[in-house]
Amino acid sequence: MTARELDAAGVHEPGLRAAYQRCRELNARHGKTYFLATRLLTAPQRPAVHALYGFARWADDIVDDTDSRLTPGQRDRALTELDAQLRSALRHGHGGHPVITALADTARRYRIDPRHFTDFMRSMRMDLHITGYRSLEDLHTYMHGSAAVIGLQVLPVLGTVVPRAEAAPHAASLGIAFQLTNFLRDVGEDLDRGRVYLPGDRLAAHGVDRGLLRWCRRTGRDDPRVRAAVGELCAVTRGIYRHAAAGIPMLHPVSRPCVRTAYVLYQGILDEIEAADGAVLHRRAVVPRRRRTAVLLRGLTAIAVSRGRHAAPGRTAGKEPVR
Repeated sequence: MTARELDAAGVHEPGLRAAYQRCRELNARHGKTYFLATRLLTAPQRPAVHALYGFARWADDIVDDTDSRLTPGQRDRALTELDAQLRSALRHGHGGHPVITALADTARRYRIDPRHFTDFMRSMRMDLHITGYRSLEDLHTYMHGSAAVIGLQVLPVLGTVVPRAEAAPHAASLGIAFQLTNFLRDVGEDLDRGRVYLPGDRLAAHGVDRGLLRWCRRTGRDDPRVRAAVGELCAVTRGIYRHAAAGIPMLHPVSRPCVRTAYVLYQGILDEIEAADGAVLHRRAVVPRRRRTAVLLRGLTAIAVSRGRHAAPGRTAGKEPVR
């Protein structure tokens, strides 16, 4: 993270600056689409978004890092310890780990509801014990904590031009749409971890079960039933994106280019899945570099216009952020 970004965000204490830098490094290493979109935010906003996503990335790594040799019991204890550190940091304003320290500072500055972090940790714990979801409704229960609350955490940083409660459902939908897109893209990789995030009832309607998914993954073959189920879930995800899109004009003008860029890039992953006719078990859908570059250039153009007309949202604990 550049000194200019930290200065603009009002982060001056050396230890805190190092904590935010750690979060930025996590995002740069793991979340390329998010990291690119974050570059379209104003300098004062970037450290906070890196803190929020950095913490989410860190917790997710405890659950999913296949390179580590943690047993399920050790992962459970690590999450319990992380949850305890988080709760303490949110109460007292500082934590024992740099990522938690940066998160607690961001939560204080932007007055983020602590329940969003509690709900997030609950879903992370679900990943240790639940390997599939019977219905889309059951999956939504998980995604509320793993995805919707991420949108709700970021919303105060982005700022809104309407009451925040009006924009919140759309921010939650965007988080869910992003995660459903990831689930559709990563079916094969998740299956290798013993998990299926595609809802069982939607799969069963097309004659798909876990056994068929495993067979396709093992043999390298595609199956028209799997393709049909993936196609239906792509359509479901498109509908959630449409609801999310209605919230973009509700954001502060300087934040809209970033969110719109992430929106377009993630929908581009769905485009690639559909172009491959739902063949997701053996190949990972990726937006071509040329298209990503074009989207980012449009975002940069929109930024130049919006920042020429509008100031960035407020961001310190002593000042109420825009809506």
